[in-house]
This record gives sequence, C-alpha cells and structure tokens, in this order.
Amino acid sequence: MPDSEQPTTSDRAPSAMTPDELRVEVARRRWFHTIDLGNGVRTPGQKDTPSEARHFEIPADLTGKTVLDIGAYDGFYSFEAERRGAARVVAADDWAWNWPGSDARRNFDLVHDVLDSKVEPMVVSVEDLSPDKVGGQFDVVFFLGVLYHAPDPIGYLRNVRSVTAGLAIVETVVDLLDVPVPASAYYPRDTLNNDGSNHFGPNRLAVEGMMESAGFGSVQAFPPWHTNPTWGLEHLYPERASRLRTMVRRFRGPVVRSGRMVFHGRP
Repeated sequence: MPDSEQPTTSDRAPSAMTPDELRVEVARRRWFHTIDLGNGVRTPGQKDTPSEARHFEIPADLTGKTVLDIGAYDGFYSFEAERRGAARVVAADDWAWNWPGSDARRNFDLVHDVLDSKVEPMVVSVEDLSPDKVGGQFDVVFFLGVLYHAPDPIGYLRNVRSVTAGLAIVETVVDLLDVPVPASAYYPRDTLNNDGSNHFGPNRLAVEGMMESAGFGSVQAFPPWHTNPTWGLEHLYPERASRLRTMVRRFRGPVVRSGRMVFHGRP
C-alpha cells in the first residue's frame, strides 16, 4: 500500500494502536478524568480522579452488583466499578456527551475500546432519569459532582432515588457549612469557578434534608474531603463577607465554610 494510503493513527481502533500511538491520540484531546490505559499511558485529566475516588466511600468490592454512573463524563467511575467486579455497569450522560466541542463521549469510547470494557453507555439526562429509561433499579448508583449543577436539586434527587435499589453515593460542592440551619448558596451566572452550569452550594443539613424529601430513608454524611475557609461567593461581596466572618468568629471560632462532601443514601 502506498504511504499516502496508509491508515492514520486516528483511523484505527484505539485497541489496535501501539502505546506510543495511543499516547499521541490521547494528547490530542481534552480530558476531565485521569484514567490509566495501561502500558504507561494515562489520560491528562483536569481532575486526579484516582486520588479523589479514595474520598468517595465507594465499596471496594462490587462483585455481582449492578451499578449506574450518572454523569459519567469520560467514564472513570464507570470503568472503576467494572474493575471492582460489578456484574453490570451503565454509564449515563447527556450534558457532557452532547456539549458542543466536548471530547467526553469520544474519550469514553476510546477508553471503552482500549480496556475491552463491557460498560453500557446510555444517553439520558438527569431530568429524564427513571427505571423505565435505564432498565430498572441498580444496587449502587453514583451521583458524583452533579448535584450542584442542578437547577432543581430535589427533582434531580427524586430521579436518583427512583433508580436506587440499595445505595446512592452523592458527592457535591457544599457551602455555608457554618450556617446552623439547612441553607444553600446560589451562584448567579458563572460566579463559581467561572462555570455558568454551577447553581447551588447546599450545606450539610440542606443535602440531608433534600435527600430525605426525595425519598431516601436513611442518609449518612461523611466529613468534608476538601475544605475552604471562605464561602463560595465571598469574592463578590468582600466587605459584607468580612464583617459577617468577624461576627461569626467572635462566637464560634475558626470554621470550615465550604468544600466538598460525600453522602450515602439508602431507601
């Protein structure tokens, strides 16, 4: 075959590429998750997902379990569930997989091919999530890094509850942690991390209350795995926040005001 007719790296299935070819293909894309593809090839994710996963209280052994990963993105947690022995894993996404210019879906497909995975991809939004849509309920449901993007947090959690047979793992941004009643910060426009899809930062009591309202019979909160000494919107209201912070410190001392937390919900 003439050189001009030789297939390019991107014309071949990722599983047929050499490690060096795969490394080049991986470098051409934008990655959110860091995923080990073997042979020394790792995706350069914005997030160090293997390190983050250690904080999420995911069961180490998922042998025989069915798992639904809502908001799968590049698929790290879907493939991790499979690695931990899950009998069936469904990776569900819509927003990231259909966002113009996003590499998330083709990233997922590349990893799926390289790992020879049996994970089932499913395009479905959280708004449309239901047992009928995803084929019933699942033993374990991942809802990681999604809740604070929800314009309707309780509605999203109701849909998560509808597909949960055993355990739902919810990981989210939290804010106003030093407020002693259920409360949630609202992030107008792109005021949190320059991302207009971030809407609410609930505190622990608010997340627990919303999960209970959504139908979870028991909710377990884990200590914040990432913490900040400021509220998420202090940069918008610096003088007001400074005065309030001084008042709070007089009565309560130094506190954690925002961060990220994990919650387990069971029917």
